Amino acid sequence: MNALILVDIQNDFAPTGALPVPDGDQIVPTVNALQSHFDKVVATQDWHPEHHESFAVEHQKNPGEMIDLHGISQVLWPVHCVQHSSGADFISGLNMDRVERIFQKGMDTQVDSYSGFFDNDHKSSTGLGDYLKAERVTEVYVVGLATDYCVKATAMDAQQLGFQTHVIVDATRGVNLNVGDVDKALEEMQDAGIRLAQSQDFLQS
Repeated sequence: MNALILVDIQNDFAPTGALPVPDGDQIVPTVNALQSHFDKVVATQDWHPEHHESFAVEHQKNPGEMIDLHGISQVLWPVHCVQHSSGADFISGLNMDRVERIFQKGMDTQVDSYSGFFDNDHKSSTGLGDYLKAERVTEVYVVGLATDYCVKATAMDAQQLGFQTHVIVDATRGVNLNVGDVDKALEEMQDAGIRLAQSQDFLQS
């Protein structure tokens, strides 16, 4: 049994959003086309409280600066994906018909959550891992935003949890806060045993 995980394909990560991922909205047609090729489809959703401590404004600092946040190195971000805001909604046109469950993350004010499985301190789980195992999923494919943060963290945790893990690279886009971040993230994932794929591997079959 395999599953496609749609990571944070939300308005605030679109080019016009609060935390724009370049060309982030352009993955939507590819993601839609891929869904029918998988047994299960689930989604993750960044779902922050209004005053989340990963927001730069909470520290009177600028987005992109680094701080120590309760013992974890934290990039500070613009205010984004606030619960019940339009920015937290999924990008218009994303087909949600086959999505069986949405797993929300980043809800603890004091710790960020890049991964769809755990908060960044790995102390709190979203329930995604348990759900996939209960559904007898053994193989996961990760798409979404952003390659160098939430996609990478989700894929790394999936691999750690024992799922055979793949990232469909052309169905992701990266922030690239520093030049080369996306390439580095892809290398790190491969080094961890995660397999990189392209959408055409499925859409031609």
